[in-house]
Amino acid sequence: MKFYSNGKLLITGEYAVLDGALTFALPTKFGQSLEYESNDSHILNWKSYDDLNSEWFQVQIELGNHLRVIETSDVEKAKTLVEILTTARNFNPDFLQKGAVVKTELTFPRNWGLGTSSTLINNIASWAKIDAFQLLWNSFKGSGYDIACAQNNTAITYQIQDQKPVIQPLDFKPTFSDQLYFVHLNQKQDSKEGIQHYRALKTDKNELIQKISALSMAATNSVSLSDFEEIIDEHENLISNFLQLKKVKNLFFEDYWGSIKSLGAWGGDFILATGNENTPAYFKKKGFETVLTYQEMIL
Repeated sequence: MKFYSNGKLLITGEYAVLDGALTFALPTKFGQSLEYESNDSHILNWKSYDDLNSEWFQVQIELGNHLRVIETSDVEKAKTLVEILTTARNFNPDFLQKGAVVKTELTFPRNWGLGTSSTLINNIASWAKIDAFQLLWNSFKGSGYDIACAQNNTAITYQIQDQKPVIQPLDFKPTFSDQLYFVHLNQKQDSKEGIQHYRALKTDKNELIQKISALSMAATNSVSLSDFEEIIDEHENLISNFLQLKKVKNLFFEDYWGSIKSLGAWGGDFILATGNENTPAYFKKKGFETVLTYQEMIL
């Protein structure tokens, strides 16, 4: 049996999504698969492979009343996996009552930040036949927009209402998509650190949430590149002022002619840049080799 989940990019609503802001997100052409074959061994043999088909993690787990690691290549990752699997089994006691051989495979480099964890959680939830959002919120925390992207093949708006995910699929086909680029900043950003920084701010968040929600809706309805640029520029200013952090454009790309927006936790992973055929060369000259077009990145 094989499952597959899409990667994710949060276009609007970073941080504010945690407090109920309406957000706009796009699933990516990149993702992760999980394939398993059951057996009668009462042992879970797990191997994870990256986008180059190199094994980057393996673990053997004994499937008793409690899951016990027999041996592994990475103790911390094995501990995290056991926590996720145990949580899944709490929701469905029939899950993992037999042994299995499991292979997971990423189609994107692990440092890209497109959802190594969220795609894994969604795949495990599919395997265990449980709610992926409940599995996330009882193991990893997070807003859940990444789970929504894992499960949808179109653009979405995402919002947490009364502690439940509200997902609206969108027909987002911007006429200016050929002028949108995704640039990797060559560093993995720790989302937990970013969230802690946001949570520590005692400023009233209601106004921020209302403004971000309005910008998210406007972004999905953009009819021209100039409209879209105006929206993402305003979004960057809002988050920058709220977090009291410099915008990525001011830090690294002050001489860039287009708009630039951070995606997800500020300081790492991908940014969105508006531009033209000269955009890839600009960023590569600055040392940022991974520049993908909208067509290459987005489902």
